[in-house]
Amino acid sequence: MNPAEEYILEQQEPFKSILLQLQTIIEAVVPDVEMLYKWRIPVFYSKGISICYLNQSKDYVDFAFWHRKQIDKYQEHFVLSNRKSVASLRYKSVDDIQDDVIVYVLQEQLRINTSPYAVIGKSRIKKK
Repeated sequence: MNPAEEYILEQQEPFKSILLQLQTIIEAVVPDVEMLYKWRIPVFYSKGISICYLNQSKDYVDFAFWHRKQIDKYQEHFVLSNRKSVASLRYKSVDDIQDDVIVYVLQEQLRINTSPYAVIGKSRIKKK
C-alpha cells in the first residue's frame, strides 16, 4: 500500500468515507490518474501534471485544485481561505458531496492541463 492510500485509510469516520468517495470520483473522471503522496497528503496527477489534492483538516475534507480563476461555474461552492491560486470544495459528510460539481471541476482542470506552478510562475514574471 502506498502512503497516499494509507493516509486515506487511517482517517477517522466520516473523513475516511468522504476521502474514499472523492478518490473514486477522481479515478472515474481522470484518465490515467496517478495518486501520489506529496506534502503529506494525496495528490492526483494526470500526465505528470497535478490536478487536485485531498486533505483532512479540522472538521472537514478539502478537495483542492488550482486554476480557479479559469473555472466559470459553481464559484459559490469554492472556499478560497485567503489563498492566491488554490480553491477548494469542503465536505463534512458524504451526503455533502455533489458529483456534478466535482466532475465539472476535474474536467476543467484537465482542459486547462497546465502545471499550476507554471501558471503561478508566469504571473510573477514582470514584463520589461
